Parts: sequence; C-alpha cells; structure tokens
Amino acid sequence: MKILIANIGSTSFKYSLFDMDTEQVLARGRVERIGETLSPCMVEINGVKYLHEVSVPNHAVAVRQCFEQLTSSEHGVLSSDNEIAAIGFKAVHAAGISGVQFVDMKLLDAMEEFNNLLPAHNPPYIKSMRNIAEQLPSIPLIAAFETDFHKTIPQRNRYYGVPFEWAEKYDVIRYGFHGASHRYISIRVSQILNRQDLKVISMHLGGSSSLCAINSGRSVAASMGTSPQTGLFHGNRCGDFDPFVIPYLMQKLSMSQEDVLNILATKSGLLGLSGVGADLRDVMKESKSGNERARLAVEVLIGYIRLYLGGYLVELGGADVLVFTGGIGENNVEIREMITENLDSLGIILDLEKNKQIISKESSIHAENSKTQIWVIPTNEEIIVARQCAEKLKEVK
Repeated sequence: MKILIANIGSTSFKYSLFDMDTEQVLARGRVERIGETLSPCMVEINGVKYLHEVSVPNHAVAVRQCFEQLTSSEHGVLSSDNEIAAIGFKAVHAAGISGVQFVDMKLLDAMEEFNNLLPAHNPPYIKSMRNIAEQLPSIPLIAAFETDFHKTIPQRNRYYGVPFEWAEKYDVIRYGFHGASHRYISIRVSQILNRQDLKVISMHLGGSSSLCAINSGRSVAASMGTSPQTGLFHGNRCGDFDPFVIPYLMQKLSMSQEDVLNILATKSGLLGLSGVGADLRDVMKESKSGNERARLAVEVLIGYIRLYLGGYLVELGGADVLVFTGGIGENNVEIREMITENLDSLGIILDLEKNKQIISKESSIHAENSKTQIWVIPTNEEIIVARQCAEKLKEVK
C-alpha cells in the first residue's frame, strides 16, 4: 500500500510517499511559490534530487506535478497514479470533528467553521483539499487531526474558567495540537526504553512550539488550547495573552479587532518581541551581538517553556523522560542547556558535553546521576499520519 502524505502551505505543497508494507519513504518532494509565474518543483529519490520549474496556479496542479515526478520514466518510483491508495493530510482542527476522517464536504465545512481560530492553518488546507478532491476524485483524501492524540486529557486540564455553556455549545476547551509529533515521541521513547508506563514530557520546539505531558502513552496535558495561537509564544504568534488587553489596544491604536488579532497571529512572538525576526537562530545571533530586545525575547521564551515544564512535572508527579524535538529542540544546543539549567534539585541534570555533541539525531543527553532521562529525538509526524491513513483504509475494506 502506497500513501502520499501532504503538507500544505499557503503557497507550497510538500509531500512524502510511503510504502506502508515496509514503512519506507520512496520519495520526498515539494512545489514552492504556487500561484507565481514559475514554481520550483523538486523530488528526492534514492538520495538524488531532481528539479524543474513550471507554472503551478493552484494546489491541485501542484499535486499533478508531484504525480508527474513520481511516475517519470526517467526517475519515477510509480508506474501510474493508481498505485497511490490515498493522500493523507496532517489536519489541525475542525468544529465537532477529530480523529482520522475521509475528506468530504461535511468535514471541510467543519474546518471552515474554525477559520477564525486557525487563520494561518485551515484556509490553505481547505482550499487545497477542495481543489485536489475536484481534480482527483478517484483518490481518497484522509485528514488526521492533530487534536486526536489529546482526547485522553482529563477534564481538569481541558476546561477554562468560563461559562460552562461555552464549552458545551461552542467547543471552547483546551484541545492541544502537534498531536502527531507528541504521539510519535510517546511511541518512540517507549520503544527505546522498552517500557509502556513512562511519564514523559515532550517538548516540540520550532517555529510553532508546544509541550505535552504524557502518562503511559496517554496525553494528560498540552500547552496549546482552543487554538494553536496559545501556550508558548511562537515564531510570529503571541501564545498566552490576556484577552482584556484586546479592546484596550483597539482604543489606543485606533484599530479594529481584526487588525489587533492579525498582529497577535502574525507579528508577535519572537518576531514582535525581538524586532529581529521569527527565526530563533537569527534572534540568538543578534542577542549575542548585544541586541537587548533579542536577548529579552530569548529569555522570555525560556521562561514560558520552564513554567509549563514545571507545571507538567507536578501534573505527572515527576518525569521519567524529558524529550526535545522539533527544529529548535533537535538542533539548538544552547536552548536545551538554558531550559534544563539549575534543575538538579528536581533530579534533572544535563550532561553538557553530550548535549554539545548531539545535532538532530536520536541520543540521550542526561548525566549519569540524573534521575530523569533527557533525550533528543527527531520527530516523524509523517509516518504517524501515514499509519493512521493506512488503518483508516483497512476499516472500509
């Protein structure tokens, strides 16, 4: 069974083709600058990259380009489009829907209902899913929602202190996101340590970041709430923020609610606080050069992470394992050091030399006398979605 996993951006289409009999990645590729005059189209097969540029007006055409690359007589890995059993999507959120679902009009309408909560996520996915469904009606589309892993979160960690009816009627509760990543970490760390009863704190740190407390493979708390704007602040999104400040800013800045929310969703986080950019590497470089705002942004981010980390240590009654994952978690030596600094009294002790040697590969970085193990584990959201899609297809056979 071959499944194509799609990663949708507003002007990009990235994909991986899996052979689910072996879980081997047969090809990876991307189409960028969709809608511009020429779009770079790249596919990597057996370590060799093939690149060309063509006009790609929308995501449906991007998928067609993907199929042409994969079935190319020169380097393709498929004999025809019909070999693809399904196209899977790491979907984020929809009103009243979670889990793994076939994409249909009802599902797309439910996603559209949450567009205001996910302005950077849902609209491009909905548009591309509609285009692809129209152009390729014979291939099933499957959405695996990020909220699914967090369905085990207990009520005490799910409800806000707001009128109960808001939760019951309008779904205003804590959902948690990055579910595919946290699920992968939960599975992988259990495999590594050969234990199913682990207390794990998964730290997915990247352009978008979240923490998750996991007990025996089940999510029990997650830093993101009703929308992915919440929790830790992100590259350009605000994270946790006092809602009563919004009308105050509307008055002071003579802005509409939409304008203020747009700033919170696109010009805040590392970008807004540092004034440098949304990429932590750039912010840290400026911080080391004496930029005080950049230094402050890094310190505030570390403070956010440590606050959630402390709360999840209490929630779990201690942790067996801390895991760093995501682009920052896997690659940034200094951030890992800052997060774990002076936690010896909690039984969390980083081995500074091991930490410096690890760059985006699976390895332990805790000291021998650390009660809690510390690991760097590169995440693999795509294989989780591919597995979920394969299981969904088996259900209907």
